[in-house]
Amino acid sequence: MKDLVYPFRESDVRALVAGDAVRVTGLVYTGRDRFHKHFADGGALGVDFRDGALYHCGPVVVKNADGAWRVVAAGPTTSVRENPYEPAFIEKTGVRLIVGKGGMDANVLAACKRFGCVYLQAVGGAAALAAKCVKRVAGVRFLEEFGAAEACWAFEMVDFPCVVAMDAHGTSLFDAVRANSGVALTRVAGVQV
Repeated sequence: MKDLVYPFRESDVRALVAGDAVRVTGLVYTGRDRFHKHFADGGALGVDFRDGALYHCGPVVVKNADGAWRVVAAGPTTSVRENPYEPAFIEKTGVRLIVGKGGMDANVLAACKRFGCVYLQAVGGAAALAAKCVKRVAGVRFLEEFGAAEACWAFEMVDFPCVVAMDAHGTSLFDAVRANSGVALTRVAGVQV
């Protein structure tokens, strides 16, 4: 298990390879569909992503009696919806970690390789466990405009477990699984994929 601590240095990110298990500690911002569309339309983000992390997550966040935010669930959302936006986001913001589930396309993989970013696979179906890694909500942007699930939350996270699914060398675990599945299907069923 490798530890990644914010700010995430390009040299550390480029040293990772697909399949590495990592623990992410430090500032992580959430962003989903409306956030990405806002970025693509030229909207100001109000957040510095340089050497940072973007988490595809629609968390469940509630206010405690004292007015502090508490994260109840923080599981990953499917990343493929952000494929049209992510290469430009990686290039323009200098983000180093994209976290989500299900993988992203070849254009995102190429941007990761060119600009020194990795795509991390978080565990789907374990939103309550992921929420335990959030030690503090450091802020929120676009809450009124986008709603709680689509807002850009700033989480202080500790030991958030992930797997490097797409590295900065052009390797994708999703491509490897797809290729291996095709070979197995051809062998078992005689079907060419």
